[in-house]
Amino acid sequence: MQWLVWGGALVSLIGLCGLVLSIVKVAKARNAGLSDEDLRAAVQKVMPLNLGSLFLSVIGLMLVILGLFLA
Repeated sequence: MQWLVWGGALVSLIGLCGLVLSIVKVAKARNAGLSDEDLRAAVQKVMPLNLGSLFLSVIGLMLVILGLFLA
């Protein structure tokens, strides 16, 4: 079950990179001095990336726990 642990860690790491990317995109939008509506639109554009990355992180951590449980 070692492959399950390492595969889950890789999936979780990919999700973490996506979360960092979404944080960077929102920070750039905040520092750009956009109006309230434009900032809202920018955040809404980043939301699918944020939720998808969070999903990948959770699935990866579940795979790691499952691999440790079955080992």
